[in-house]
Amino acid sequence: MTATATRVLVLNSGSSSVKYQLLDMRDGARLAAGLVERIGEGTSRLAHTPLATGGEKRETEGAMADHEAALKAVAAELAADGLGLDSPQLAAIGHRVVHGGLEFTEPTVIDDAVLEEIERLVPLAPLHNPANITGIRTARALRPDLPQVAVFDTAFHTTMPEHAARYAIDVATADRHRIRRYGFHGTSHAYVSRKTAALLGKDPSEVNVIVLHLGNGASASAVAGGRCVDTSMGLTPLEGLVMGTRSGDIDPAVTFHLKRVAGMSEDEVDELLNKKSGLIGLCGDNDMREIRRRIDAGGEDGERARLAFDVYIHRLKKYLGAYSAVLGRVDAVAFTAGVGENAAPLREAAIAGLEEMGMAVDADLNDRRSDEPRLISPEYARVAVAVVPTDEELEIAQQTYALVSA
Repeated sequence: MTATATRVLVLNSGSSSVKYQLLDMRDGARLAAGLVERIGEGTSRLAHTPLATGGEKRETEGAMADHEAALKAVAAELAADGLGLDSPQLAAIGHRVVHGGLEFTEPTVIDDAVLEEIERLVPLAPLHNPANITGIRTARALRPDLPQVAVFDTAFHTTMPEHAARYAIDVATADRHRIRRYGFHGTSHAYVSRKTAALLGKDPSEVNVIVLHLGNGASASAVAGGRCVDTSMGLTPLEGLVMGTRSGDIDPAVTFHLKRVAGMSEDEVDELLNKKSGLIGLCGDNDMREIRRRIDAGGEDGERARLAFDVYIHRLKKYLGAYSAVLGRVDAVAFTAGVGENAAPLREAAIAGLEEMGMAVDADLNDRRSDEPRLISPEYARVAVAVVPTDEELEIAQQTYALVSA
């Protein structure tokens, strides 16, 4: 890597999409960002924003048969802004990889052996890892000379002690099939827990934080001195909090009951719990803004939305209580991600009644909007309550650059 190579391209490859950002690691500035959708579906769409020049978003449509075609189209858009993949200023490409199992506990430079190991983890993330692998293979083919780094969603949670990571099932069966709690959203939890410590003017090693990553997918983590000691998602992203379309915690016997009584197949139960449950299952909406609008409008429709909101909040409170017990001492609670950062009524409701635990929200501070990390708790509160915008792409870029520049 040359001394002038300070840029990192971050790729998040889905089954039919590629999200990307190009960042300059001298100051973390975003130079470009975009999204390719509907890859392999006839008419694909690419939306590209040249942030370095302050230009307007450019949108193009056309056939992109596979990820290779999509990445070539991305490369052409970047080149049009003077930011092409052949630039000597490009230091590395960082790839989001959902599942790293226990094998990958930190960002890893990708070679053939690493790629084979990620492929062996596909049974643990059949919907995500194959797409991540496709993106890696395509990017390596386009720039075989450039370091490619895998940053894993699960890595931050590999510090969980065994008593938190183990399920109480037969050990031999669990080990044979790699059944344990892995956790997800790790890049977000790492970034937000570190930013929360900075907000308090402390080193991460001095702070115990409960991070609430609340988007359409939602997860909580208990972070003690910068290390994750528990997290709400498990073997898959289904466990834990109520989410937009996922049930979160549920009696596993519900699946057996649905198969016996309702005659549902495994695939139908899987779809129910992952795509037709959570908020959308309870009230038909998974947009918290719409749910709040329905609650304010009242009537029978509002009551249904209120039930969904109350179930969501009840689960949040349970995890706040549980992780307070796990940590022993809580210095801060941090709300992040789309819902956590923007839904003031949700934050207020989640903390309401927890004064004996040292948690409180100042209504005026909570209602103020900002893109910066901020405290929303009153000065007298023993536990700081914060809103900390997450930045998973920056976290991936920082981890990637730190590895290749070491």
